[in-house]
This record gives sequence, structure tokens and C-alpha cells, in this order.
Amino acid sequence: MGVTIESSVWEPSPFLYIFIFLSCFFSIFLLPSKSSSSSSSSLFDHSNSSSFVPFQRNFLLLFSLASVMEGLWSVFGEYELVYYGVAKEQMMLLLCAGFSAALFVGSFLGMISDLIGQKKVCLIFFILHLFVGVWKSITAHPSVWVANICLSLASSIFSFNFETWVAIEHEKQGQRQDILSDTFWLMTFFESAALIGGQVLANWLVGIDVKKGVVPSSTASVFLSILGIICVSRGWTENPKMAFDDYRTSFFTYIFGDKRIWLLVLAQACLQFSIALFWILWAPTLVADGREVHLGLIFPSLLGARMLGSTVFPWLISGPSSFRTEDCLLYAFVVLGFVFSIIAYDYQEIGILVALFCLFHACVGLILPSLARLRTMYVPNELRGGMISLSLAPANAAILLFLLLRGFYRNIENAAMVAFAALGLFIAAGCMHVLKRWGKQPYQNWHKL
Repeated sequence: MGVTIESSVWEPSPFLYIFIFLSCFFSIFLLPSKSSSSSSSSLFDHSNSSSFVPFQRNFLLLFSLASVMEGLWSVFGEYELVYYGVAKEQMMLLLCAGFSAALFVGSFLGMISDLIGQKKVCLIFFILHLFVGVWKSITAHPSVWVANICLSLASSIFSFNFETWVAIEHEKQGQRQDILSDTFWLMTFFESAALIGGQVLANWLVGIDVKKGVVPSSTASVFLSILGIICVSRGWTENPKMAFDDYRTSFFTYIFGDKRIWLLVLAQACLQFSIALFWILWAPTLVADGREVHLGLIFPSLLGARMLGSTVFPWLISGPSSFRTEDCLLYAFVVLGFVFSIIAYDYQEIGILVALFCLFHACVGLILPSLARLRTMYVPNELRGGMISLSLAPANAAILLFLLLRGFYRNIENAAMVAFAALGLFIAAGCMHVLKRWGKQPYQNWHKL
């Protein structure tokens, strides 16, 4: 008599989504009544006559559009590469090519953005997505190498250009610092929500026949890219830029010459390395030993946790019991370090792993606007894009190194890579501790160079 073994696919409980949604709802809508600062009320004050309020709304809409496009290509993942006939051995080469492009070209795009203006570089972002979308729509077997490099460069632009744009516009209009801080956490919130929306859009385009889902996604990317180009062309005024010699002198003086900014660069690099490593290893970690997991349902719970973490930022910074930004980052980095330390031991319980993953993203949701706030305190806005792109270079170099060691030489295991990321997060916590002790060095006189 045969024995039938029933296999089940693990998926998160629906109560997890309800908890995240309600927590975000109450965290946002109870904040004005709990905080005495005017920054929270400005989020819902539609009678505000400031010109920054309509700009903020239009900016968040455009930023959400760009976020949807960033997330749209990542939904199919490995399936899309298999669809185009890419072997598993070539997938590692594709990852290496993407991080190489981000390292050797993307590291300098921030400086180019500071020199030629954020509007032109934002147009390049949408043009890159438009090119990839058209390339995949009209070609049965497009070159995934070209597409991957273009998308890597677009992701590099996405990481610094929008933040720099909104910070410069905020300074030009002479708005309060708390309004810009609100925009930073709203960017993290809207980006996470848009990534979930990108997954929903991709799944809707797939429909019943998965094999036909890749081409409609390319068509959707073309449409969204054209819409983004129109919005940027009509609603973006460019500011005068510095000459190259003045920019070079200022950059060497205020970026390379300030140890406080180097601490911010190192902390940002450690964070970006851990995030990139997470998205490379999270699925293999969950499906280890042949376990069946519904990854499509776990993905939105992770981004929902990041949304929840971003809503904690205004409570800690401008709530009833305000904390220093450095303190918030110090504790958040320590928590992330312990989370990755536990994951490095390859804990086999799926529920515990998903809980740790959600905690990781909740802390990331808090850290991203906090680091943006510190950059506003320490980095001149005219040098901001170059500083952010520079901070991504060590992270991309580390990821590229580990991909080569893991993918080709088999000299390192996944657990060791996660442990290295945990060490980096603890180093980032140390950077915040040192930054708090050194204090703030104003840069008001930097324009005199």
C-alpha cells in the first residue's frame, strides 16, 4: 500500500498584512495629535499656501512613478532570464556586469548630476527605462546584457537624483527643515508602496499565461517612461550650476576633507551592501533544503514592514519624546547587525526567518530617511549627488567581490557573506556613535570657495 505525502507551500498569515496596514494607518493619522511640532500637521494641511506643498505632492507622484518602474523589472527575476534563454551559469555573469556598471560608471553619475543638473539626469533615468522597454518589446531575444547594464545605471540614478532634487528645491524656497524631513520619510513610504504596486501591475499583466507576461510588462514600462519624461520636461525648473573647477575644489574640501562625511559614506555603504545582499540571498535562504515557499506573498509583507518603519521616523525625530538622529541610527544599525548575525547561522524555521526579514526592513525604513536627514545637516546640497553616488561605490565593489568569490571560485558560503554584512552594520553603528561625539560642523561658508 502506497503512502501519500502531502506537500504544503508556506505562506504568511493574512493577519500579518492586516497588522502592518493598521499599524501604518494609526502611526500616520495619530501623529498630528501626539506631536506638538508643526511638521506633522503640514502633511495634512491642504490650506497651506506655500509653493512647496504642491511641489511636494507632484514630486512624490513622480517619485512613485519611478519606483514602480524600478520594481516592475524585478518581479519576474530569474524567470525572465530563463524566458530569454539565459543559462544559470550566465546569470552570475549578469549580476557581476550590473554591479560593475554601477561601480565604474554609476559612482560618477552623482557628480555629473551636480554639474549638469538633476533634470537632465532624471531624463536620462527615464530614457534608459524607455530604451530597455522598447528593446524588449520589439526584439524576440533581446540582449539581456545591454538591458541589465542600462537598468543598473538607472538604479544608480534613482538612488541619489530624486533626493538631491527635493533637497535643492527645499533650500531654494527657504522652507523649514522639518518639512524636508517629512518628505524624506514619505519618499521611503511611497517607494515601498510603489514597489508593491509594481508587483501587482506585473501580476495583472501576466494574467493566466505566465509566458506572455514579460512582453506586456515591457510595454507598460514604455508607457510609464514616456509619462515620466513628459512630467519632468513640463514640471521641473533647473538651477544654475557651478563650473567644473569650482565644483572640484568644493568637493575635495567639503567631501574628501571632512571626516564626518566619511563616516556617513561608510554607514551608507554598509547599509547598501546589506540591502543588496539581502535581495540576492533572501529567496535561496527561504527555499533551502527544498522547502516550498510562496515568495510572491512574502515580498509585499517585507515592503509593508519597511513602510511601517518609515512611519516611525517622525515619531522619533519630532514626536513627544524626540531623539537625536544619530541615536536612532545607532540603535537601528545594532538591531540590523543582530538580525543578520542570526540569519548567518542559517536558522531553518521559515516563520522565524520571515519575522527577521520583516524586522530588517522595518529598520531600513527608519534608517533611510534618517541618513537623508543627516546628509542635509552635513553635506552641501550642491555636492549631495556626488556624495551619495560616492557612498555606493564601496557597497558595489564589495558585492562584486563576493559574487566573484561565491559564483566562480566557491571560496565563500552564503552564511559567511551574511556574517560579513552583519559586521558592516555594527561598523555603521560605530560610525554613528563617533559622529554623535564629534558633533555637527556647519558648512554655511562653503560658497566662498
